[in-house]
Amino acid sequence: MSDAPVKKFEGKDIDISFDSRLCIGVGECGKSAGELFVGGRDPWCAPDVVDKAEAREIVERCPSGALTYEDKSGEPEAAPAANEILVAYNGPYYLHGELEIEGAPKDMPGVRHRAALCRCGASKNKPFCDNSHVQAQFQDAGAVGEPGPGLAGKDGLLSVRVIPDGPLKLQGNVTIATGSGRKAWQGTGTALCRCGASKNKPFCDGSHREAGFKSD
Repeated sequence: MSDAPVKKFEGKDIDISFDSRLCIGVGECGKSAGELFVGGRDPWCAPDVVDKAEAREIVERCPSGALTYEDKSGEPEAAPAANEILVAYNGPYYLHGELEIEGAPKDMPGVRHRAALCRCGASKNKPFCDNSHVQAQFQDAGAVGEPGPGLAGKDGLLSVRVIPDGPLKLQGNVTIATGSGRKAWQGTGTALCRCGASKNKPFCDGSHREAGFKSD
């Protein structure tokens, strides 16, 4: 069995790829109706058992970018109409939008539109989440108390700078949703905590310095 992190499943109209470096087991694929993904089957992904439109829609449910597709008609995955970040209950930041994540490898195409980024400080795959928040017993419900200054528009690039030993610096239109799903903060730039120590989560308050947070 290949140890390559990316596995491609080829179909007649669409190829689907799975990147094990990004998967955090949310299960949007395996729990989808139909037989595109069936655990225990070899291969577990069969692109030709559903129509192409359904395959695209299911792949786009993957919140971490671990699943991607290559439509053989040449039509790429479209960027969402708006950039949004969900602050997951006791979990990561789920980003959905037109993303540019600093340092993301070129062979991780899924994170151009969907990504799960660590906010507990414990991931061994920073800036991406690797489920270390579970073992670290990270606790934060994902509440957001501030409304933000507002958006300059609804779309456009969301740049995510990964500050060494510091926060995630956002630049671009973005809406931040709480762990309960409420759309809360809206603005064009902010810094998000990724050390897990901020007293003003999800925003950075400089606690990474006192905590001695190291991003490597």
